Amino acid sequence: MPYLAQIFIYPIKSLDGVAVTQARVLESGTLQYDREFAIVDEQGRFVNGKRNPKVHLLRSSFDLDKRTVSLQIQGTEPTQVFHLDEERTALEAWLSHYFGKTVQLQQNIFQGFPDDTHASGPTVISTATIETVAGWFSEISPDEMRRRLRSNVEIANVPPFWEDQLFGEADNIIQFQIGSIRFEGINPCQRCVVPTRNSLTGKADPDFQKIFIAKRQETLPSWVCASRFNHFYRLSVNTRIPPSETDNILQVGDEVKQ
Repeated sequence: MPYLAQIFIYPIKSLDGVAVTQARVLESGTLQYDREFAIVDEQGRFVNGKRNPKVHLLRSSFDLDKRTVSLQIQGTEPTQVFHLDEERTALEAWLSHYFGKTVQLQQNIFQGFPDDTHASGPTVISTATIETVAGWFSEISPDEMRRRLRSNVEIANVPPFWEDQLFGEADNIIQFQIGSIRFEGINPCQRCVVPTRNSLTGKADPDFQKIFIAKRQETLPSWVCASRFNHFYRLSVNTRIPPSETDNILQVGDEVKQ
């Protein structure tokens, strides 16, 4: 039986994630605390790994109960701890100094800052998919691939690319269930430049996207809805969770049913 193996929350968009054993569903269909904050510049643009490679050198860890973030620049000793609510000004000053420009930390407690606002639910992938895709590259471990892909929900006890059955034609929403929570599978997630870079150093692999596309096309399951692949740089599934599931708890170990 497929089951929920891991849940990852990314409290500050583009920074490191935190593994949790359970997560509450918000009315918007997002998971509580996921991408609750985003770093933006003076023009209101996201400061993220797509636009600023320095993001990859910033290590972060979170205490969700205490509402704190610990920040450390990769390869240095000092760690700075900030309360996300009470020390926002000091946190923004530290981040501005690090990025070399004025930035702010925006907050959205209702929906967070998902990449796909049309399908703002948790992104879903299988453990077997992560392991298989990591195997396409000689120097990328499954944990490193996991950090590059930044999915929320990881399903175990299924074959590679199992999650590709969770979406259909554009007008056909696929419903599935994790524990007691109903999900709607929307589309395969389009990847950006971030997976091409080492998650800890920011060093780019110039051949990553070419290898990924070739292998993804080669291994695409025969039963997949091919019309959703206008290109093959897609992996994991974007979802929605209907408002009826508000306040329900997603729990590691939950069974997955279709």
